[in-house]
Amino acid sequence: MIPVPSNTRVWLAAGVTDMRRGFNTLAAQAEQVLAEDPYCGHMFVFRGRRGDLLKIIWWDSQGACLFTKPLG
Repeated sequence: MIPVPSNTRVWLAAGVTDMRRGFNTLAAQAEQVLAEDPYCGHMFVFRGRRGDLLKIIWWDSQGACLFTKPLG
C-alpha cells in the first residue's frame, strides 16, 4: 500500500500520450499542457492510445514515482 496524502489532487491529462515516455518527459508535459508543477505532490494520469494502459507520475517527499497500470 502506498500512502498518498489526503490532500493530493489527481490530474487527468486529456487525449492520448505516448506510453514510451518516462517520468521526465511526462513531467514536462504536465508543466506545459496542464500548467501544473509536477513536483508539487499531486498525481498526474496519462492514457495510452488504445485506452488499455495508464501511466501515473507522482512526486512524493523522497523522489519521483512512475506507475504503470494495464486495464482490462
